[in-house]
Amino acid sequence: MRFPSRLVAGLLLLLPVFALGAASSYPLESMRPDHSNLPSLQRGAALYMNYCLGCHSLQHQRHNRTAEDLGIPEDLYREYLLFDDVDIGTHITNAMPNLGAREWFGVAPPDLTMVTRVRGSAWVYTFLKSFYLDASRPFGVNNALFENVGMPHALIELQGVPRLNCNGGSCDGIEVEEGTGMMSASDYERAVYDLVNFLDYTGEPYKQDRQRIGIYVLLFLVILFVFTFLLGREYHKEVH
Repeated sequence: MRFPSRLVAGLLLLLPVFALGAASSYPLESMRPDHSNLPSLQRGAALYMNYCLGCHSLQHQRHNRTAEDLGIPEDLYREYLLFDDVDIGTHITNAMPNLGAREWFGVAPPDLTMVTRVRGSAWVYTFLKSFYLDASRPFGVNNALFENVGMPHALIELQGVPRLNCNGGSCDGIEVEEGTGMMSASDYERAVYDLVNFLDYTGEPYKQDRQRIGIYVLLFLVILFVFTFLLGREYHKEVH
């Protein structure tokens, strides 16, 4: 059996994600994506472009498709979400060289187009809320969900300084030093939700269309069933 080359390429792109991750018993927080919430998706896109795109690309998603789906006029998208004169018709990629990334991070940062499809939106949401200071790590932070993660805490200026809550020799939960972040705890939670909501959209941009078409298909099948039932009843009259 031969596998399509695109499928193989996609799996290879995800290898760094699996290689870095290990099973964890850390509890996942609930997160329900909502692709109909355009303000949330717009805020999430802005967060991604400003805090994530420097390392992580979305190479299966185009800028102009994102602007159209999120209801952002192209002139505003170009002004606030595009950098370095990037063509709005191109895919969402960055200029980080893979070789340099491997030297800096130990592994090239994975593309995140499908991260919520692979990990789940709840996993990504919990991951972004589970960083804490750890002087033993190269970037000075660790992650309660993803132990020994090989990346910095990109949103630390928004969240503030997070520390692992340890009592009686056991550590559970994250505490943030008050006044050290640009956002309050509730605002940061909303920001993380918006970011993950956007990532979930990029993993399945046609989800809203698919769900809307699915409703029409079900309605059509219900109507078809009624006519089929009535037609079958007429046939039975002829038989009997």
